[in-house]
Amino acid sequence: MLATQGDAVRHQLRERISDARRRSDALFSVVRPDALYERPIPERHRIIFYVGHLEAFDWNLLHENILGLKSFHPEFDRLFAFGIDPVGGGLPSDVPSDWPSLEVVRDYVGRIRAGLDKKLDQSLEYGRTRDGFSIDTLLNVAIEHRLMHVETLAYMLHQLPLDRKIPQEYPRCLVTAPVTHRMMEIPAGVATLGLARSSEIFGWDNEFEAHTTHVPAFEIDRYEVTNRQYFEFMAAGGYETRALWSDDDWNWKTAHAISHPVFWTKDRDGWLYRSMFGEIPFEEIPLEEVALPLDWPVYVSHAEGAAYARWAGKSLPTEAQWHRAAYGTEDGNERRYPWGDEAPDARFGNFDFGRWNPTPVNAFPAGRSAFGVDDMMGNGWEWTSTVFGPFAGFDLFPFYRGYSADFFDGKHFVMKGGSPRTAACMLRPTFRNWFQGHYQYVYAGFRCVNH
Repeated sequence: MLATQGDAVRHQLRERISDARRRSDALFSVVRPDALYERPIPERHRIIFYVGHLEAFDWNLLHENILGLKSFHPEFDRLFAFGIDPVGGGLPSDVPSDWPSLEVVRDYVGRIRAGLDKKLDQSLEYGRTRDGFSIDTLLNVAIEHRLMHVETLAYMLHQLPLDRKIPQEYPRCLVTAPVTHRMMEIPAGVATLGLARSSEIFGWDNEFEAHTTHVPAFEIDRYEVTNRQYFEFMAAGGYETRALWSDDDWNWKTAHAISHPVFWTKDRDGWLYRSMFGEIPFEEIPLEEVALPLDWPVYVSHAEGAAYARWAGKSLPTEAQWHRAAYGTEDGNERRYPWGDEAPDARFGNFDFGRWNPTPVNAFPAGRSAFGVDDMMGNGWEWTSTVFGPFAGFDLFPFYRGYSADFFDGKHFVMKGGSPRTAACMLRPTFRNWFQGHYQYVYAGFRCVNH
């Protein structure tokens, strides 16, 4: 008997679950085992939490909602259920001995995988949740949740001392021509934000409902702001100039003695760029690296990006402006990706786990948008000035109520595009990422606009 279309889709989802697990397992293998109980970012859990969290999430999402399985370890289901949002509040105070042993956590992970896989392999026909959602939706949620963590855990591991990691092989850096910065004119037009519920395309609750908005003409930087350009801002006293910072941002910067991007370090010989597995001098690059980190996008918090934009006499783009520059065309149509309708691959940008480091901002001309704007997909998320909030018609996921709604607090900002560690499935134009404005650890940069 020929498989139905639904069977084929579900089989593809099962393959994607396996691939996502391989990616998360590979990421944890970067950490030396005796470092799994460390906390590289003060506001976050210890690494060991995330070893259990990914499976606990899948289990809590699927086992009773739709698969009819009973819990075998309710205490761990609760312990590994929720991460930490770094906005406000005090720092976590737990100690390593508060957590189960790695052997016990891995046993929990293995039992969950075996239980879920056995049930999923028994039959491809399932009902719906009591809220009317199909298993396909829930499997997409499980897959993308894991892939999001594969990215955000990279932010965490980036801050882990270099001697606590096991270096991985990665592609050589790219050689490019010197970057020539300019602004590109974007004519007035329409931006279509969000997904239509009738599209049958998976999206998170904050991606609905589709709507159009008119965007007046503006100019936008052809490339993201680079480390080289950000050096100029620092040399001009940008971190010491009160007028460039909002009250809240200035108070944060002062309280935490923020004076440079968190990915930069300084020794007696000068500034270094801290990559995942080593420190690269900004001025003298070893021949085998053959790249200039000065032409990589600078990774900073929203507060730092906004201060730079004011210093440059510009501003950060709105979500709609960024969307218009990325997907719009002269004839009024919109592309699926900045470069067109072809699926993402290595020709078009630095994404989908292909590299650990950024690349020069002019490294992927094939990924250019219809309006001539480069590098809008991958190489670093891009901050917008848009405060993260619901679209009209928003309806939260009842099985993951806090995914978006907990962050509609006026402190988080929409980011668009993607980073080197963003999975290809989340490069869809409607995907909305967000972080709070004082969080420095994200692979996120920015570009500026003139109105």
